[in-house]
Order: sequence, then C-alpha cells, then structure tokens
Amino acid sequence: MEPADTPDDVPGPAPGGAEGGAAGGASDERPGEPDGADDAGGADGSDGPDGSGEHRPLPEAVRARVVEYGSDVLGGMRAAELPAALRRVAKFEPRRRARLAGPQIAAQLETDAGFRALVAARLEQVWPELAEGLRQGVLPPAADPVAVGAAAYLVRPEGWERIVDRVAGELERRESAREADEAAEALADLRAKLDEARAEHREEVHRFRKELREQRSTIADLRRRVHTERKRAREAEERAARAVAEAEDSTRLSSSQVGAVEAENRRLKARLEAAEGQVEAARRAARAGRSADDARLRVLLDVLVDAAHGLRRELALPSSIATPADLVADDRAEQRRAVPDVGAAADDPALIDRLLELPRMHLLVDGYNVTKTGYPELPLADQRARLLTALEGLASRTKAEITCVFDGADVEAPAQQGQRRVRLLFSEPGETADELIVHLVRTEPPGRPLSVVTADKEIIAAVRGEGARPVPSSLLLRRLDPGR
Repeated sequence: MEPADTPDDVPGPAPGGAEGGAAGGASDERPGEPDGADDAGGADGSDGPDGSGEHRPLPEAVRARVVEYGSDVLGGMRAAELPAALRRVAKFEPRRRARLAGPQIAAQLETDAGFRALVAARLEQVWPELAEGLRQGVLPPAADPVAVGAAAYLVRPEGWERIVDRVAGELERRESAREADEAAEALADLRAKLDEARAEHREEVHRFRKELREQRSTIADLRRRVHTERKRAREAEERAARAVAEAEDSTRLSSSQVGAVEAENRRLKARLEAAEGQVEAARRAARAGRSADDARLRVLLDVLVDAAHGLRRELALPSSIATPADLVADDRAEQRRAVPDVGAAADDPALIDRLLELPRMHLLVDGYNVTKTGYPELPLADQRARLLTALEGLASRTKAEITCVFDGADVEAPAQQGQRRVRLLFSEPGETADELIVHLVRTEPPGRPLSVVTADKEIIAAVRGEGARPVPSSLLLRRLDPGR
C-alpha cells in the first residue's frame, strides 16, 4: 500500500478494531537504545514520564488498534520495503494477518522506527486534524480515546506517554462505570427475583395449607370406605364358602356325566375313522381319472410348442421386436452430448486434470466469477492478468483448449490476445458474459466434451441442459494454487 492511495484503505476508528493474538511485543518493557535513533520512533530511546527510558504497557484496545493500522500498511508495502521479520506474514489477508501475527507486528512497530514512521504517515493522511492536534497538545473532545491513544503512540508527539496514560485512564474509567452499571442492574434484578420468590413462597404456603386440609378430609373419607369394604369382604367370604360347597356337589355330578360322554366320544370316533377311509378311497379313484386327462393335454401342448419353434426357425423371425417409441428414445440418447465419468470426486482438484485429458475437451471459464471468488480485493485488471497467467500455465501443461470469458462492460478497449494458448473473449455491449458462455456451449457440435467453470447457478442450469459438465470455481482455484 503506497502513501498516495486513497484513505479508504486505512480503517477508521471502528469500535472493535482487529483482534490481536497473545499480548504482543508492543507492551514489553525494553531498555532504551543508543542516541541517534530516528526521531519518528519514540520507543527507540525516548524517556517515559519518569525519565527512566521505559513506558507503561499500552492498553489492550490501543495495542489492538495499533496492530490493525500496522497490518493494513504492511499489506501495501513493496517486497523490498518489508521488514525481514514480517515478510512471511505480509501475504496474509489483513484481518488474518492482524490476528495471527499481532505480536510480531507490535514488536516491529516498537523497535523499527522506519516502519512506525510509515504507519504514522499513513495515519496523518487519513486524520490530519487529529495528528496536528496531538502535536499542538490539543485533543479533540469527541475523538475516540482508542484512536487518540493509537495515534499518539505512532506519531510520538511531545508528551505522548502522558496522552496514552490519559487514554488508559479514560478506558479504565469507562470499564469501571460499565461494571458498576452492570452490578447495579444485577442487584436490581436480584432484588426483583427475591420479591418474586417471596411472593411465590407465600402462595406455595397458602396452597400447601389448602391441600393439607383437603388431604385430611380425603383420609377421613377413605377410613369410612375401608370400614365399609371390610364388611363387604366378610359377606363375600361367606358367599364363597357356600359356592365351594355347591361346586363340590356339582363336581361329583359332572364326573358321572363325563364318563358317559367319553364312551359316546369313543363310539363317534370309530364311525369317523370309517368315513375317512371311504373318502380317501374316493379321492384315489378321482386322481386316477384326472391323471389320464392331464397326460393327453400335455402331449397336445408339446406338439403345438414344437410346431411354433419350427415355424420361427423356418421364417427366421427375431426373438423380440422393438417398438417405435424405443427407436425414438434411442435416437435422442445418441444425439445428447454427455461428458463421460472420469473417476474423480466432484470436490477433488484432480478432476480438472482428468477432464482435460479427455480427447478434444473444451474448458470454458467464467472469468470474473473465478477471480471474485479467489482474490476479490485486487483491481479488475489485476484479477484478469492473474487468472490468465495461471490458465496459460495449465494450457501449456495439458495442451487443452481453454476459453476465458469476461464481461466487456467495464473494459474500454480489450487488449489484443497476441500469442496465447488461452482464448480470451469479452462480451459485446448489451450482452453479458453469462449469455456469451451459453452461446459458446450451444455452438459446439454434439458429442464434443465440454466443461464450464463457474459458481453461477443460472449458468450451471443452462449448460447442464446442453450436456456440458459444470465445475465449481473454487475447484479450479485449488488446482491453480495448491496452497489455498
């Protein structure tokens, strides 16, 4: 990021700021360095408020804001200007850089006066009034204390340690006031809950007393019912004794009757066995007559089947005849374009290579859909250049036909292709890149394998209906950049 860029690239005094990692080096106490250090970095040897050469640690909110400013400026620096300790993290996305490399950025700002001066210069471009007020000792009343503390630490005006201490005191006062308000609210809530609990307790006591009276009345009723049931039980026992005596008399009478019934059963069983023998003899006679009829029918059926087989062989008739509807379905199946299965999962980056190995495969790429998925922070021209460079390498290795399509509305004069392995197309005025991609798919002859790289659901539905295979944009990005 160059200092001449617009101020929009530097974050404003947002309440949250970037979330730093563990406590960084910006809050470590270190002895001062030899005289002659850069005046822009007060931490290189400037005395603290007590003249000891050290200053108190920054408040966490101020430290996080300083790390955020340093992270944003780090992303815009040239490779040659990057501090050696931060070159590895400079490629990170700004928020991820501030979160994972917060301690390193804070330590570099504390020890590297040049890097701190770049961050301070960038801050002065965004908030010149704040920086000028700090140098004159005048603090804007409505300014965010965190932004004021971060600016004082980076710009390092005279007395900046006292400004940071005042910001720390103001933040502590706000935190104390917030905690006091929360404690008061919690106390009020507890009192309200206590009043509710007392009311509920009184209601419970009243309810329990009422239930106790009802239970006592129920117990008295139950005692009366128990007395009545005991009287009824004694009467039932007397009736049962009389019933047992009557049952014994009935048993003796039944025993004599059972003997007579068993004798009658034996006689009936003998008659039943004789009848079953007669029925079985009749069945055997019926089966013998039916077997002769079945044999005659079987011989006649075999003669008819053999005659039919001989006639089919003599006339050379096919075993089955296709219907007209079957012929139409087969003709449409032959005309439909389909990309064969290449044996790779839909989320495997190797799917791109497998598809490009197919004979005469044509790969269509929805340019801006891929670039805005992978690196939307770049200008459109840089997005196109980066994607085309990567596709050139892929085309050189696979020798496949690749066409990349971009919207031409934001391009005044599309650059000439020159000697490229990747075909570059821009949509005409009044035409979108989506429409151009669908037109290219429909122009291809039936039977040629086609794949379209896009995440646009409308394009996916359109090209799938034409027989082309859609491939997610994220899959192509993982194939072009395996480190993603």
